[in-house]
Amino acid sequence: MTMNQRTNKPTLATRQLWYLTIGFLGAQGTLSMQTGNMSRIFQTLGADPTKLGYFFILPPLAGMLVQPLVGYLSDRSWFPKLGGRRLPYLILGTIISVIAMVLLPNAGSLGFGYRSLAALWFGAVSVFVMDCAANVNLSVYKMLIPDIVPKQQQSEAWDFQSITGALGNVLAFLFPFLLTVIGVANVAPQGVVPASVQISFYAAAVILLVSTLFTLKKVHEYPPEVMASFTGHEVQRKRQSLGQIIRKAPSQFWSCSLVMFFGMFALQYMWTYTPGVLAQNIWHSTNPASSGYQAAGNWFGVLQAIMAVAGIGAGIVISKLKLTKHRKPLFLVSSGLGGIGYLLLALGTTRLLTIIAFILIGIQFVTIQVVVFSLFTNSLDGKNDGLYTGLFNVSICLPQIVASLASFGLFNWVQHDMASMLIIASGAVFVAGLCIYTVKDPLQRKAVG
Repeated sequence: MTMNQRTNKPTLATRQLWYLTIGFLGAQGTLSMQTGNMSRIFQTLGADPTKLGYFFILPPLAGMLVQPLVGYLSDRSWFPKLGGRRLPYLILGTIISVIAMVLLPNAGSLGFGYRSLAALWFGAVSVFVMDCAANVNLSVYKMLIPDIVPKQQQSEAWDFQSITGALGNVLAFLFPFLLTVIGVANVAPQGVVPASVQISFYAAAVILLVSTLFTLKKVHEYPPEVMASFTGHEVQRKRQSLGQIIRKAPSQFWSCSLVMFFGMFALQYMWTYTPGVLAQNIWHSTNPASSGYQAAGNWFGVLQAIMAVAGIGAGIVISKLKLTKHRKPLFLVSSGLGGIGYLLLALGTTRLLTIIAFILIGIQFVTIQVVVFSLFTNSLDGKNDGLYTGLFNVSICLPQIVASLASFGLFNWVQHDMASMLIIASGAVFVAGLCIYTVKDPLQRKAVG
């Protein structure tokens, strides 16, 4: 066989797709535990609410740096004794994540003092390290799909990954609430993170470790020579500059990035401002040390779990309907629902309205994962797939950084009204829905050809 001839990747059984994606539960749960509690943790440590944007720059910054690096290095790696080219990075990321998940919730328990610069710096460094490690883990699971799964099954694989990720979200977001229900303390001395949050982080670390061990046992990567037979390309030996690789990126890399920009811009404001909005609108509290504010923090966790469950339901429906030919209209409708959800969240004064809001946002979020990622990975040709997948993560991370930086001006413009920031997020989601029509569907073009 010449290198221009291709063999087809074996069709995977449903069981194999689950094996490939189930470990994402632990990886996503780790990140969700942090994002769901970061605003609460830093305000508990004494951070100024108007300066929260600084701390929320750290997670996307880590993603922008780490995922392209892991993609570039793993494209050129092969460590058979450690699992292949992607899995060794999963081992490293898991070890660092577990250590960081023990450190972060204890930032207020080390005697630094309330509002002390030392406590805030310790928390910030712990967040950054944890984010770097979490992004290593997430990038591995994202890269395994185009590596192992045939193109015609990739939409289904992304759907499965969205379901397992949502399950991880449910566990992460519900832990503090459930621990409080069974009597674990949800209030602590000023400047100390409550025990309900600390124990939740430890539990998430254990789940991550177990899910990684499961993946290492069940997932087997193709050797470089076998991968070359699938793509028709020779095993990469000649180095290309990053600029050369980016210039050869498929058009879907750029158009899908535009869609992700507006979708993730909105999500950043949801993570940053929802706890404060809930505390003000429902518990009528603005004091982070109050029981009302901590109750709002727990309710935010419940709402994110509801969002995840809604995502699971939407993912199952999408997988059953097999709407490959109708991905764009599906995304447009779900974006409309998500935009309405953000408006309800900003204006709702009852728990019921916030539940409805997060159900709608959950449907929109899972559709981003399934539709946009499948359109993007369908366009890859087997050369530099890991790097392209890592670079695509910039479209997830950069808008979060832009949103955080813009928040300093926007928050003053709306006179420090957190609900108004969620209304701005709603507008971004509507724009994302329209931008999907800038993406050329690779599968439909091949069918026409």
